[in-house]
Amino acid sequence: MSEPESIDGVRYHSVEAGYFEKRGLRKYAGVWSLWALGVGAVISGDFFGWNFGLAAGGFGGLFIATLIVVVMYLGLCFSLAEMSPALPHTGGAYSFGRSAMGPWGGFLTGLGENMEYVLTPAVIVVGIGGYLGAIFETPTELAPMWWLICYVVFVGLNYWGVELSFKFTLVITFVALAILIVFFLGAISHFDFTTNALNIEPGPGNSAFLPFGMAGILASLPFAIWFFLAIEQLPLAAEEAHDPKRDMPRGLLLGILTLITLAFLTLFLSAGMAPGAKEIGTSTEPLFLGFQTIFGDGIGVKLLAVTAAAGLIASFHAIIYAYGRNIYSLARAGYFPKWLSVTHGERKTPHVALFAGAALGFLVALAMQYSGSKLVGAALLNMAVFGAMISYIMQLASFILLRSKLPDIERPFVSPLGVPGAVVALVIAVVTFVSLFFNPDYLPGVWGCAIWFLIGIAYFGLYGRHHLVKSPEEAFAIGHRSRKSGVVPGLAD
Repeated sequence: MSEPESIDGVRYHSVEAGYFEKRGLRKYAGVWSLWALGVGAVISGDFFGWNFGLAAGGFGGLFIATLIVVVMYLGLCFSLAEMSPALPHTGGAYSFGRSAMGPWGGFLTGLGENMEYVLTPAVIVVGIGGYLGAIFETPTELAPMWWLICYVVFVGLNYWGVELSFKFTLVITFVALAILIVFFLGAISHFDFTTNALNIEPGPGNSAFLPFGMAGILASLPFAIWFFLAIEQLPLAAEEAHDPKRDMPRGLLLGILTLITLAFLTLFLSAGMAPGAKEIGTSTEPLFLGFQTIFGDGIGVKLLAVTAAAGLIASFHAIIYAYGRNIYSLARAGYFPKWLSVTHGERKTPHVALFAGAALGFLVALAMQYSGSKLVGAALLNMAVFGAMISYIMQLASFILLRSKLPDIERPFVSPLGVPGAVVALVIAVVTFVSLFFNPDYLPGVWGCAIWFLIGIAYFGLYGRHHLVKSPEEAFAIGHRSRKSGVVPGLAD
């Protein structure tokens, strides 16, 4: 075996024959599959999670936070719509960071996204457990049973094959949209904004609209993000898309416009009907409460609530897909242990990565459940946002740097917001990240994520960076670096 090459402070090793054949994926997705993957991954945010922002900031705090977050996601999605067809690799965010900021930039971006996608299903499965527990009237002590069942079923579905996975995503996303439309139409006749949305008692000197003052806006930012978090996973499907250069920008932008519409309808109509913002703000099944107001109690509303869980299931399923591809791409390049990147010989799905991510997410959810945390879902949500903000900051910085470092690469789509849009989104992401450390209720989880991140950095610094492989993401970055600098890969260092 040849000596490893030293490039950019890391070492690349040659791999055995058949290495990449054992790590192959299958093309399937078109523009509507990508749209469904993006919207499906996020749509659970309209069913569960966003509502904790009412408790943190009141209606006004969450509303203003949502406006701010919309600006951030528009800047992010337009930036991704430019980068993803220009660098159409499964690595997605890691690929952008690698090409713009070198191996360390790629690893930190990928690690942040990994934390986000492993933790987000854990948040969602807590929500699914809440809905199913309410429907079947099981005690809260049995919630982990529902979580385990969900992980087994939907990891199995992702394992079975990309065709089935995308078809299910498309169907379940449309079902979730239909349920939300039924809810929106039913809520209109029960809408009383002043009585319900403003029923949280304001603190001294504050108004009913902003019961917790300006601090409530800051506290609501992580929960406003839940309306949109994970739309950015679409670039991970690049190697499974038929035409990523054409379809990826369309899927991203159609997806974010759909989600913005759903977010504001959900916020206004849910908070503006009984039982009101105060009770909805602490519920693990907020849409179920809304259906009870619209249809009353009984078997009918429980059947609707079962269907309402479709939104959570859509996101749970889609983000399992995302963490599977994230772990797979980082492991294929050697940033994570390489055995995690092996794909199934017949189905061409990253089954090892899927199983590993599920085990970690389930264990984190269990740890939070038995830690004494009052709102396990909200605590996990803040932890997922921690990883997401690191990933967003790095991706937006990558977009800015790629504009100057690689101005001549083919860009099938060019962001109309350009660098200014990315800078504004970057500032909002930094502010949101800092805000996570100011809510004492969720600080243990946030600090736990910080420790997780530091352990990851130590692993890469001591071991991972010495055992990399020239995967497609690495080959692209090295090739463009060489052409720009005029050096031969492997002889520069």
